[in-house]
Amino acid sequence: MSRTRPAARRTHDPELAALMRAVGCRPAWLTIGLVALGSIALTALDPPALPPWLRYLPLAASLVLFGLPHGAVDHLAPARAAGEAVTGRWLAAVGAVYLLLGGAYAVLWMVAPVASAALFVALTWFHWGQGDLYALDALGSSHLDSAGVRAGTVLVRGGLPMLVPLLRYPERYRAVVDAWVALFGGDLGAAWLFTPDARLALGLGFAALTVGTLAAGYRADDRGWRRDAAETGLLWVYFLVVPPLVAVGVYFCVWHSLRHVGRLMGVDDGAREAFARRGVFEALRRTGRDAAPLTVVSVLLLVGVGVVAGVDTDPRVLAALYLVFIAVLTLPHVAVVTWMDRVEGAGLGRKQ
Repeated sequence: MSRTRPAARRTHDPELAALMRAVGCRPAWLTIGLVALGSIALTALDPPALPPWLRYLPLAASLVLFGLPHGAVDHLAPARAAGEAVTGRWLAAVGAVYLLLGGAYAVLWMVAPVASAALFVALTWFHWGQGDLYALDALGSSHLDSAGVRAGTVLVRGGLPMLVPLLRYPERYRAVVDAWVALFGGDLGAAWLFTPDARLALGLGFAALTVGTLAAGYRADDRGWRRDAAETGLLWVYFLVVPPLVAVGVYFCVWHSLRHVGRLMGVDDGAREAFARRGVFEALRRTGRDAAPLTVVSVLLLVGVGVVAGVDTDPRVLAALYLVFIAVLTLPHVAVVTWMDRVEGAGLGRKQ
């Protein structure tokens, strides 16, 4: 098993930046932009509503297309991030994190589904912001030089997929979260959150946070700041014009997950070498091979839970089951990624 280079040497690493651009950025920019333009065009033409299967397609694709698999390398990534060989001790440590945190969260869903749903939104908000902060750092964005700007960036980037859809599509947003809680016989309530006045206040507050964070980090000659501002603007438009299930499903696959895949390649010397010699598809193939075993196990476990629980085959119910399953995996995944941030000198506590 190859050893990765020490984390300190990956700060402003040109190889990592090239990986992040090729894997985590250019495909995401293109896809998100095209989906946003397509949604605007469809709205202008006023066609019939999308059939249910098409609305759920991106979410279903995430089972095997980067979404679920991007966390299926967690058993290898911490050791690689630390510059050590993957040993039984590392595998046991990651396994214990998943067993304890994932198991506790699964129990919480059964006894307190509303609180669990709120935790899932908050956890995903943080984690998706965390992922974008890492990507901006990897690309050499020097404007992220203060704790306030870094924290604001995490809040803005995570809030774009988790809050902005609520502003434009409150009923659809509520229906998705309602379905999570309904799996356990609960009722979401919180009708006040979806009222026009509440959404207006949230929208104005979040817009102010967005502008304030970008203004605080402004550097006239910083390409990283311009990239940050352009991505933020693109995502604001995207989540305002694309229906939530499609928007979040596509974002999960091609924005968040691919950026994490780029990070995984950055701590794997074999993937770096494959990228340098044969290009992005060979590097993806290698990372996909690492992710395949636990992806298969996860899919089989999800199917088993659905069969044992006797869930309805309605797409809305199946999507709710999948998202709760993702929630249970997200808590230990965030713990692993946060530990990687610490080892690599990334995240909110990064020393500039």
